Amino acid sequence: MKHFALDEFKCRCCGQVNMDEDFLSMLDDARTIAGKPFVISSGYRCPRHNAAVGSTSQNHTSGRAADIIVAYGPTRIKVLNGLIMAGFKRIGIGRQFIHVDNMDKIESCWLY
Repeated sequence: MKHFALDEFKCRCCGQVNMDEDFLSMLDDARTIAGKPFVISSGYRCPRHNAAVGSTSQNHTSGRAADIIVAYGPTRIKVLNGLIMAGFKRIGIGRQFIHVDNMDKIESCWLY
């Protein structure tokens, strides 16, 4: 990976890192396209941590998802463009972050 260290994706409660290589490759490509740093707030989550944050999906527990801190509109559009151009088709947009995953084939964009 050109832009990330695996430590950026470790589970906050146990330190495990079990990220999918294809996901990381796509995310690295997105970062190159965006031309902006991606600060990861959540990458891999062990099942216990995933349950503790109230998630029932397996996106993070499969290592095929990340949440990127994005606080400003001009940066948000660059990150979104990078993600879409890199081939991501599942993106959730929050006030201060963007969730991205490649968990399944269902294309979707949603708001938090």
